[in-house]
Amino acid sequence: ILGFSTSPGRLSMMAFILNALTCALGLLYFIRRGKQCLDFTVTVHFFHLLGCWIYNSRFPSTLTWWLVHIVCTALMAAIGEYLCMRIELREIPLNSAPKSNV
Repeated sequence: ILGFSTSPGRLSMMAFILNALTCALGLLYFIRRGKQCLDFTVTVHFFHLLGCWIYNSRFPSTLTWWLVHIVCTALMAAIGEYLCMRIELREIPLNSAPKSNV
């Protein structure tokens, strides 16, 4: 169903890309570590590959399927890592006020 020539194919590809963007937000809220984003992204897409392989009873062999999933993996990892790094690099607030008045 994935393809550039039909509107359902383009719609499916856009759904995959939007899914990658929302999963990047999931990485931000559940993982919170920039170094682990690529690992979790590849793991999720590997399990998706296995699920597609089992469901269709054959290994995915179309070029568009692989292109869409490579782009989605790259988007999810890059955006997830960017968001996590923004959280990690926040300044730690330091209060200079004394703890007690002695």
